[in-house]
Amino acid sequence: MRPSPVPAAAGVYGWHFEKAPCPDLDAGRLLYVGIAPRYMANRTSTQNLRKRVRYHYRGNAAGSTLRLTLGCLLGIELRRVGSGKRMTFGKAGEATLSQWMAENARVCWIERDDPWTMESELISQLDLPLNLDQNRHNRFHSRLTEVRSQARQRARELAVSA
Repeated sequence: MRPSPVPAAAGVYGWHFEKAPCPDLDAGRLLYVGIAPRYMANRTSTQNLRKRVRYHYRGNAAGSTLRLTLGCLLGIELRRVGSGKRMTFGKAGEATLSQWMAENARVCWIERDDPWTMESELISQLDLPLNLDQNRHNRFHSRLTEVRSQARQRARELAVSA
């Protein structure tokens, strides 16, 4: 595995895309922000920027709301996997999404000891259509919620995938 330029530190990361995941969104601009670690009052998180960014690029939809959102917007079929409780795009779909992200996704970050405070500020002040949490005011929120809901409903109607 090649070395990552993303630091193993706490902070805020932002995603923009060379090609937008759907026609209603603009390419080349910030569409989503996330944090690592998230705020946890009762224990310490092991997450950091490097782990989260790597997972968004190479993980699956069950562990990355960004991957879930992008795959749903791109029309990749969501499936129930394993016990049937988790939902991903399956092996082929996740590979397709990873390839799309490798070609189109760009990430930037800023180190910050308390990233959760900055995340709230950014979501309230910027137009970040791919963020759902704390972002009901965004004009794309209801559309994205519906697209993800429809994908989950369809997945529930399909057989559990291997």
